Amino acid sequence: MERALLITIKLDSEKNSWQLDDIAQELEELAATSHVEVIDNISCLRDKPTPNLFIGKGKAEEIAFLCQENKIDTVIFSHDLSGTQQRNLEEAIGKKTVDRTQLILDIFSRRARSPEGKMQVELAQLQYLLPRLTGKGIMLSRLGGGIGTRGPGEQKLEVDRRQIRKRIDKLKDDLKAFRSHRLTTHKRRKDNNMPLVALVGYTSAGKSTLLNFLTGSSQITSGKLFTTLDPLSKSLRLPGGQIIIVSDTVGFLHELPHHLIEAFKATLEELKDADLLVHVLDVYDQRLYQHNQAVQSVLEELDCRDKPMVVALNKIDLVEDRSWFEVLKKEFNQAVLISAKSGENMDILISRIEEHFLTLMLNLNILIPHTRMELVDLFYRQAKVNKIDYLQEGIRIDLSISRQLYSSLGSDKDIKVIN
Repeated sequence: MERALLITIKLDSEKNSWQLDDIAQELEELAATSHVEVIDNISCLRDKPTPNLFIGKGKAEEIAFLCQENKIDTVIFSHDLSGTQQRNLEEAIGKKTVDRTQLILDIFSRRARSPEGKMQVELAQLQYLLPRLTGKGIMLSRLGGGIGTRGPGEQKLEVDRRQIRKRIDKLKDDLKAFRSHRLTTHKRRKDNNMPLVALVGYTSAGKSTLLNFLTGSSQITSGKLFTTLDPLSKSLRLPGGQIIIVSDTVGFLHELPHHLIEAFKATLEELKDADLLVHVLDVYDQRLYQHNQAVQSVLEELDCRDKPMVVALNKIDLVEDRSWFEVLKKEFNQAVLISAKSGENMDILISRIEEHFLTLMLNLNILIPHTRMELVDLFYRQAKVNKIDYLQEGIRIDLSISRQLYSSLGSDKDIKVIN
């Protein structure tokens, strides 16, 4: 296991951003997720970064001394570094230097399982490396372990800028093919009138645990960051009988690197197609408000800020003092307080989801011929049948049906609306 020294920096220009302690805590969580042993976390305030080292020369010398004293393998910075800054720091410190984006990319390279996920990670890695190339070529990936060494394909590649750009174009084309397949899937879902609910939230807020509870799936869960990288969708039958699709998405992060948003945009487009977002927030985390703001920022970048949303304040089973819950519910627009782990108040969340779709439903009394039993089956699967009577003149059905489904059946002359 690599021994790492963390360097947490807060600039004057970030006064309205996270507090220094919060930035340091999240950097430690990211490092732990990347399986490194954190020896120490050095915090410092700066007016602005220096062009050559990001930090001052004196601080760099201090870090070099600490690395020698504590047998440090890797120095991890809380901010992104330019290629020049990174090279100068490695020369000054004498140790491998990694910035925040590299650390996150390392975690993503561990987590990606599907072919699409692996392509997205590789694309983000190459887009990160391209502007940092110097000279004729660079070692993109090396055999062996350690942060910054898990590159595309885990193989030895020395490539120049032209070859990297060529690989980036190839990855983008391949990802377009995945997007085309996803659009076909979305069209089929729309044709089947199955609404989509997307779970969104900060990484480790409990989205996968919630998906497992709602749909009975067995998605892997963990307290580590970014446990879920590849999206997963499962069907859920609401109490009223309507079937919906619930989709888990990659967790968000404070100042999520732009490379990752760009690389995962195709996957995140699932949010644009969603009929409802369930924003899962970890109520036990002291950075609750910061996490909420980070998620809202990413949703805004994806043009999803105005989507219908239900806020689920999760992990209430961990909270002893519940006196402030009513205040939280008001602050987060009548949020639902739940525990996806214990199941507490999950019935309320499900009811809230169902209420949203009931507002999009029509209450009808219809009459269909006895020969159209396939319509009865359709209504039981995709609508809510309140009452059904088998009469001599036909089958009379009192039902709640989505406007979309009713519109798709509008040309069927066998369906007669009665009073």
